[in-house]
Amino acid sequence: MKFSLTKRRKWLLGTGAALLLTATPSFALFGIGDIVFDPTSYASLVSQLTTLETQYNMLKNNITHFSLKQQWQTTLTTLKNANVKNMFGETNGMTTALNSNSPSASSTAWTTATLQVNSDATTYLKGQASGSPQLSQLAMIEMSDSVSPDCLTAVGQYRSARGQNATANSTLSTQQVDGTDSTNTEVEQLNLLNAAEAQKLSEMQSQGTLQTCLASQMTVANMQQRNAAAQDLNTSAFVQQQRSNNNVNAAQESNTWRTYLP
Repeated sequence: MKFSLTKRRKWLLGTGAALLLTATPSFALFGIGDIVFDPTSYASLVSQLTTLETQYNMLKNNITHFSLKQQWQTTLTTLKNANVKNMFGETNGMTTALNSNSPSASSTAWTTATLQVNSDATTYLKGQASGSPQLSQLAMIEMSDSVSPDCLTAVGQYRSARGQNATANSTLSTQQVDGTDSTNTEVEQLNLLNAAEAQKLSEMQSQGTLQTCLASQMTVANMQQRNAAAQDLNTSAFVQQQRSNNNVNAAQESNTWRTYLP
């Protein structure tokens, strides 16, 4: 009987030890069974608190404003209005064309300020073949008459728009360098960025119009240079042909100068 009790006691001790080894991390504090400390739950709580603290710091930083934003401030270049002299009416409408968005003023000013092809030239040009020097010159004049008034309008539109947009640009610039809380929340700062991008887009579109004008004028200028170079080559070829077909020897002379140009 004694031996049986001893074995039973050992079995109970072994079973208790096994239960302790396989139990959850929870355990009682200070010997009080109803207060339990769970390390897993504590670690999860610490992780959540860390996440909340990170989010709080992020939100805090989002509403923190810059106190020295003047370092980003730039100055809008102001264009003065053009004032073209008009002594005898030769530039009627030119000042208006260069300072306003007026296609009619641009067309009138260009027509007034340029030399027109008269009726006698028109009669003469009717007998010329396409690709001749005369019609090539006429083509250049007609191209110039088409794109040049548009360029005058583009310049006038740009000047006019710069004046109209001065207040909006100035207001945005002031708010961008404002150091108070009234313009420094996250949403307000994003709005300022969007407004700046919108103004940049408008400026780029205006610049695109001016660049189109420059490309048009360069095309006309290139056409003039190209025609002049072609005319020189044609003249040289004509001179050489005339020298070959006609006797250019001077009477009673042993040598003839053949390298001159007419």
